[in-house]
Amino acid sequence: MNIDINCMFKKIIEDIPKPLKIVSVVGSGLSKGSGMPTFRGKDGLWRNYNAQDLATLQAFRKDPHLVWNWYKWRMRVLLSAQTNAGHQTLVKLEEKCANLGIITQNVDGLNEIAGNDPSRIVEIHGRIRYARCMSCDYITRWDTEENIIEDGPIPKCPNCPNTFLRPDVVWFGEQLDHNDLYKATDWIDQCNLMLVIGTSGTVYPVASFPQIAKNQGKIVIEFNIEPTPLTSICDHSIFGPCEETLPKFLEDISYLLT
Repeated sequence: MNIDINCMFKKIIEDIPKPLKIVSVVGSGLSKGSGMPTFRGKDGLWRNYNAQDLATLQAFRKDPHLVWNWYKWRMRVLLSAQTNAGHQTLVKLEEKCANLGIITQNVDGLNEIAGNDPSRIVEIHGRIRYARCMSCDYITRWDTEENIIEDGPIPKCPNCPNTFLRPDVVWFGEQLDHNDLYKATDWIDQCNLMLVIGTSGTVYPVASFPQIAKNQGKIVIEFNIEPTPLTSICDHSIFGPCEETLPKFLEDISYLLT
């Protein structure tokens, strides 16, 4: 069922179980309102390189300078970004004790910066603000102005001589963290409402989470700029910028959160 934002969400509210136990599945559409490029589409290109051709271990081994320059460009964009009203809505849901957790495909860390409890966030695809050693368990933050100079040196591990650090993200062809998957599926089991926010619905296994929730009898509400492959399985779909539709949704359900 597709509901226009002007319908005040009345039909949606009738279906929401009480008390609310919300899990949010978040994609790049949420951060787009903060000026972050989406991973796919025309803004997912950099110097005529497709992002999917750079986000691989093979690309890093072939040309680590090229891959690090791409991540430095992304970090320059990220350091100028501000959290938006969509991020703040998820913080307010947590403050109202309605938030079980956020499962985000974004690596930008903006949910934590907005104020969500890190223990209530699963960054299923990793964290761009951190770098890790390719040989040992060394991890460090690298999101500073001095580290994002283009064509600067590739960071190296202080513990492993001549070993490069890589961004602490999950590249194509790599396995997701089992602990993150366990935590995410546990939240889905516990929730009674899933918000699917700004995700393309094409990247698995996260794209399967709404179907899992639906199979368990949970209400699934989609917030996106346009229909996605997930639209047909959602109970309701709200089309428009997430930074506009999410605050409106919170406003209309606020009486359920007191």
